[in-house]
Amino acid sequence: MADLSVQLGPVRLRNPVVTASGTFGYGRDYADLVPLERLGAITVKGISPFPSHGNPTPRTAEVFGGMLNAIGLQNPGIDTFIKDEHYLPWLRTLKTPVFVNIWGKSIDDYAEVARRLEAESAGIAALEVNISCPNIKEGGIAFGTDLVMAAKVVRAVRAATRLPLIVKLSPNVSRIGDFARAVADAGADILSLINTLPAMAIDIETRRPRLANVTGGLSGPAIKPVAVRLIHETAKAVKLPIIGMGGIQCAADAIEFILAGASAVGVGTATFTDPGVLVEIVDGINAYLDRHHIPRVADLVGQVKLG
Repeated sequence: MADLSVQLGPVRLRNPVVTASGTFGYGRDYADLVPLERLGAITVKGISPFPSHGNPTPRTAEVFGGMLNAIGLQNPGIDTFIKDEHYLPWLRTLKTPVFVNIWGKSIDDYAEVARRLEAESAGIAALEVNISCPNIKEGGIAFGTDLVMAAKVVRAVRAATRLPLIVKLSPNVSRIGDFARAVADAGADILSLINTLPAMAIDIETRRPRLANVTGGLSGPAIKPVAVRLIHETAKAVKLPIIGMGGIQCAADAIEFILAGASAVGVGTATFTDPGVLVEIVDGINAYLDRHHIPRVADLVGQVKLG
């Protein structure tokens, strides 16, 4: 059996398969469906300083090659997340590393959540700073598509916590390398990408948008080639480890991301139809390494053959 362990900056995972934020609830939602101890890490839904009810319904729509969502980062808020036994207290019982995704409508919001989680850091392996959600009207993508603002958010969060920082980059920029370098200089330890792509669908019978929010984020297989390209470009720009995501459905997809430069992979939309795919991907990566006589998955990172 190959060595599937990976090192993401200061964080070590038993294997490279991570759940993508917003697709796996707070872990407990899937505990009866997936052996959580088989996963590399669990990334929970985004947490803000305040409770958020998210966007009005309908908030999801199936489209060719994937799905649209405009959930709007619904969450119980930092107070409930810390105190309620269904959230952080339960996550602390797991033997699988937990990444907590954080967001806000202002830089101070991000820093506040980071400070609160720094004080409650037991059971938290890292914070994922979401500066790329396209489905909220304040914060989110507005920070992730502005070089100066992206760096300011990360710098503020870095000042508020000693926890390792994963920064989730937006795909909606023309020079992803510039953003990777900016957040690396501001204190990021790890990068994750890509988030969903802004998109829209219309019901031709009602002539209305299929989402109440009008637009939403496109995820699923349709965005995979975009994600592979952006990960390859990011890996050339910075030396930080990358969690690559965007349309991964199987082990072959995951290996493609690793060859492009990702040290770990995030799986999201695929779990909606088959939660068991997470473990299948772990086993499939192992089988690929054995078949090609590669002793460690880390030896495969960035090994795409060019020219």
